[in-house]
Amino acid sequence: MLTGTTTPGDGETGALTEATHELPSFAGQFVSSPRGAQLARRLAVQRMEEWGHPPASDVSCTVALVVGELAANAVQHGRVPGRDFCLRLTLDAAAGLVRIEVADAAAAKQPPMAPPSSYPEGESGRGLLLVDVLAVRWGSAPRHPVGKTVWAEVPIDHPVPE
Repeated sequence: MLTGTTTPGDGETGALTEATHELPSFAGQFVSSPRGAQLARRLAVQRMEEWGHPPASDVSCTVALVVGELAANAVQHGRVPGRDFCLRLTLDAAAGLVRIEVADAAAAKQPPMAPPSSYPEGESGRGLLLVDVLAVRWGSAPRHPVGKTVWAEVPIDHPVPE
């Protein structure tokens, strides 16, 4: 469930450039559960549509997949009982990017520096490999006062004219 939202200037700091407060963004706090991850993905698609990228567009589908993977990782690997995870999307049209940030409270559980080149035939373990393929770059950073933020930047296409 969504437990809160912020808008630029609410005092939340991110790993974006100093111009963050001027860029269109969305931020929300979600219960650290599969349902919270699903809601984060759904709201990311809704925000992309508000920014001119219909749900069936390549960029919206890519953002949805990356948000889904990062949110699922936050729920599965970064969950701390009683703590939520946060999602922030920022549209930087000038740079041609959507920045996705998912923050959780588990600072000790860092993602690998790079996804492994291959995985066994299990049912999980390919999320960061997908993020690596879909994003122009991704990484993680400490989150203050506690936790970490895993981020990815996805290229945008041109909005569909109305």
